[in-house]
Amino acid sequence: MIDHNLFESDSVVVRFAGDSGDGVQLMGTQFVGATALAGKDFGTFPDYPAEIRAPAGTTYGVSAYQIHLGAGPITTAGDKPQVLVAFNPAALKVNLPSLDRGALIILNTDSFTSRGLQKAGYSEDPRKSGALDGFQVVEIDIATHTAEAVKSFGLSKSDAGRCKNFWALGLVQWMFGHEIASIEAWLAKRFASNDAIREANIAALRAGHAFGETAELGAAIPRWRTPRAKFPPGEYRGIRGSEALALGLAAAGELADRPVLFCSYPITPASPLLHRLAQMGAHGVGVFQAEDEIAAVCAAIGASYGGAIGVTSSSGPGIALKTEAIGLAIAAELPLVIVDSQRGGPSTGLPTKTEQSDLYQAVYGRNADAPVPVVAARSPSDCFDAAIDAVRIALRHMTPVFLLTDGYLANAAEPWRIPDIDAYPRIEAPTLDPSRGREALFERDPATLGRPWVVPGTPGLTHRVGGLEKDIRTGHISYDAANHQAMTELRARKVASVADFIPDQEVAVGASEGDLAVVGWGSTYGVLYQAVQQIARTGARVGLIHLRYLNPFPRNLGALLSRYERVLVPEMNMGQLATLLRDRLDVRPAQLNKVTGQPFLVSEVVAAIRQELASLPKAQFRAV
Repeated sequence: MIDHNLFESDSVVVRFAGDSGDGVQLMGTQFVGATALAGKDFGTFPDYPAEIRAPAGTTYGVSAYQIHLGAGPITTAGDKPQVLVAFNPAALKVNLPSLDRGALIILNTDSFTSRGLQKAGYSEDPRKSGALDGFQVVEIDIATHTAEAVKSFGLSKSDAGRCKNFWALGLVQWMFGHEIASIEAWLAKRFASNDAIREANIAALRAGHAFGETAELGAAIPRWRTPRAKFPPGEYRGIRGSEALALGLAAAGELADRPVLFCSYPITPASPLLHRLAQMGAHGVGVFQAEDEIAAVCAAIGASYGGAIGVTSSSGPGIALKTEAIGLAIAAELPLVIVDSQRGGPSTGLPTKTEQSDLYQAVYGRNADAPVPVVAARSPSDCFDAAIDAVRIALRHMTPVFLLTDGYLANAAEPWRIPDIDAYPRIEAPTLDPSRGREALFERDPATLGRPWVVPGTPGLTHRVGGLEKDIRTGHISYDAANHQAMTELRARKVASVADFIPDQEVAVGASEGDLAVVGWGSTYGVLYQAVQQIARTGARVGLIHLRYLNPFPRNLGALLSRYERVLVPEMNMGQLATLLRDRLDVRPAQLNKVTGQPFLVSEVVAAIRQELASLPKAQFRAV
């Protein structure tokens, strides 16, 4: 017998949405865990409201969590959700424009009161106005069912209402054929000290799962089956970008055989890194929460002066406050890793929304000629390797290094194959044999131009560093004009020398020469990969060049780009990488810029690629 309500697909996009107090993010993370245990590939996108606590039921307070799951390879959170679970009218109103006709919408009807509709800005109930025509709509009084499921536990009305996310999660688990045992185990651990809350949430979870199997409405609720993903052999775990960054910094400390001191001040979306590193004291990581951004970066510089790996973190507004101290680290020739979790700007801008907003700031944003290397992570799991890379460059060349992530990378999750740390090369820094004496304190390595990292208190190697210009040979304060010229050139050559140690740029997917190079950086990787792959399957000569090293560029980048007729740069800003390519390589790319606070959709990039290909001379154009 054919089950006409069972859909089989290689991948499905699901979005949970509700008020910021509805537990949507928790629901999403638990669904991700169950997805991983089911052997599926996935990519996620947590979408937070900008207000700390907007009025309940308003569009300003809508929180959402999107997951793209299936056989893979999955590199994005998906363009269009096929399933939307909306806990209130505001969640429906905000997310309805992102759905294609035919999508399944599960509505919590208890919230569709006249008051709830009014707060969401609806003048008429969308269930009656025709706004939902063409969608599969399943109406369930989730709050009522939840209250019934937990009534025996003696909870207050508000506490009982907080269990509705697990009731809905139970239903979704049934829809996708996922087990609920792992979620029950998590609830048992999470609420081990509160029997009533623990048992009530487990009961709600089970009730939602049973509803899918037994309720009369069950026939109206579609179910999805997606095949297991085929991963390379290894041990895997789901990981967020902030977790991968924390583990990468700790691993870098192990590889360098030095302690890590992370000095930070809380700011969205950088704070999760602070929270995660605070739990890693047993791994040689110290954490100092400073009273402000300037104190944080100065403390990190002090840690590096003392022989530890100094790391500081912030977002764009906080990076602006750290700028003078970053210049101090450049002048003092001390290693420092600056993690910039970018967000929408300027000023406080869009704190919870993602943007590639700080590339100019990282490359150019200091007084005088003060260059620093800049690297960028491309995915949540890649944050691990990017952190190790940033520390390696900082120690090898004795310089501050910017590591760029963003709000999307910090909070998104994906599967990660746990690496063998013994396979990573050791991280070395320039050192000095004390027997050589003080005359060698400022002899730079001829290849890296890093000066020796001498810990204060080393017998016979007393020295001073600071923000005033120093003599290139002795390190003493110097106002000599020729010396300042030499030191300025030295700092520029030091950053340029990074290109001697990084790999040549490769084509990530698609043609290695031809009509169009799509060039990106940072968190756009997954979307650009899928878009270029989609176009390349048609036979078009399009290739993806995705950059980790943004200052300096890989030495072969100019030659690689010259193999293509045109260059397209999609980025979540108004053209910052495009400016760098013009500045450094005299490349004149076409631009695709998006600053909505939301990641690119694959369809947006595909449309831009098609437009560029269509504008090529007919002799070169291949139909796509």
